[in-house]
Amino acid sequence: MPVLDANATAQLKAYLGNLRRPIELVATLDDSAKSAEMRALLEEIAVLSDKVSARFDGADERTPSFAIRADEGRAEAVFAGLPMGHEFTSLVLALLHVGGHPPKEDAELLDQARALEGPLHFETFFSLTCQNCPDVVQALNMMAALNPNITHVAIDGALFKDEVERRQIMAVPTVFMNGQPFGSGRMDLAQIVAKLDTNATARAAEKIAAKEPFEVLIIGGGPAGAAAAIYAARKGIRTGVVAERFGGQVLDTMGIENFISVQHTEGPKMVAQLEAHVKDYEVDVMNLQKATALVPAGEDGLHEIKLENGASLKTKTLILSTGARWRQMGVPGEEEYRNKGVAYCPHCDGPLYKGKRTAVIGGGNSGVEAAIDLAGIVAHVTLIEFDSQLRADAVLQDKLRSMPNVTIITSALTTEVLGDGSKVTALVYKDRTTDELHTVELEGIFVQIGLVPNTEWLKDSVGLSPRGEIEVDARGATNVPGVFGAGDVTTVPYKQIIIAMGEGSKAALSAFDHLIRHG
Repeated sequence: MPVLDANATAQLKAYLGNLRRPIELVATLDDSAKSAEMRALLEEIAVLSDKVSARFDGADERTPSFAIRADEGRAEAVFAGLPMGHEFTSLVLALLHVGGHPPKEDAELLDQARALEGPLHFETFFSLTCQNCPDVVQALNMMAALNPNITHVAIDGALFKDEVERRQIMAVPTVFMNGQPFGSGRMDLAQIVAKLDTNATARAAEKIAAKEPFEVLIIGGGPAGAAAAIYAARKGIRTGVVAERFGGQVLDTMGIENFISVQHTEGPKMVAQLEAHVKDYEVDVMNLQKATALVPAGEDGLHEIKLENGASLKTKTLILSTGARWRQMGVPGEEEYRNKGVAYCPHCDGPLYKGKRTAVIGGGNSGVEAAIDLAGIVAHVTLIEFDSQLRADAVLQDKLRSMPNVTIITSALTTEVLGDGSKVTALVYKDRTTDELHTVELEGIFVQIGLVPNTEWLKDSVGLSPRGEIEVDARGATNVPGVFGAGDVTTVPYKQIIIAMGEGSKAALSAFDHLIRHG
């Protein structure tokens, strides 16, 4: 039976028409079912282009695996495991980039990647259900295709469990460089190159400091910030966006089924579309930049935003759309065992806990959905809710209660995460009705207790609610003239993508109106 369906085969054949040089697929296989599936996949790929050949005499340290090679081995990407699911796009791009097709990235950034000195050998552990992993895999494969000093192997953690256990990998994506931990979590090409190129921060600061004042400057690149940028740019005013990571929390969202007119999409796909839409206009996007302070306008009428890299920007109007982040439990052991058993993305890291005991903290929709997903993978799920009852929709609660390997504990406060120094071994919770302490032995804890607004840097500059949200009126205006707020960071209720986009659009129209009235 073919590994690729007819549609995928037709698409891949069309893509392979862009190859500029021959590539060779070199597999290391054994007699396992996965090896047979890999052989079938590579044979299917090889017949789609006369520039692709396959051989099965590899000697890689991991089986099954295959390398994509060109230019006498100077360009190479390696997959240990089958790159299907979320990683199928990574496979397609690796074939193209090793085959000489130019990546769709900023030319200056690509030159930075080519100039990196080595040798740099990267290993990325991924899972096929992880929506954060492809960005990392694709970026490092791209670097390996561009720079002969760089090699990269992408490893399916679910397939190489012994290695995952030996190297104590408890979250994906996890990246090693030359055998040492390099990073975990989503990283794109710009972030990886900036981490390796020690002069990149200083160069970026110098470039930013030289910019002329903006008419509207947007802080935050999530749905609210992207919508604000598009609406502002369409008015023909000088627009800039400062983003710590373009896309924000949407990048970590698995399935999106409530964005009206789009029946289903995934976070990373939506962010790519947002970014492409913003780039259709003359918007100055400054990615990987963190705002640290706001100085409201003085006599010059310009608000100032100070950045972590030391540079600052000035603007006539300002839109704050810095979003929110996962709320942490704030208990002893949580930070110590982050990515060592304490996790925040069940879709990403769930497969690493197959057959193990886990807990989910939080009984809202996200917590119950996480528990349902995990129950199909792990040995047992304990759901812990602070309130006396779950807060999730009834249909989700009914589904959860129907699952045989789930325990639900309400009126419980998690008080401590326990571990052996390298990984989680248990959690402690207090029964809020009796004050008794209980210990649950487990290997993984997934925290799903809501969001906290990213406003710590704004405490002394704009009005904030007791919860730390930016207080805005019906027009998105803050208590500072010319400064507006939009999205999950504000007091507007219901934190939804579609609402954030509407609020971002409203804030941009309000900023434009402010410019008309006040110059």
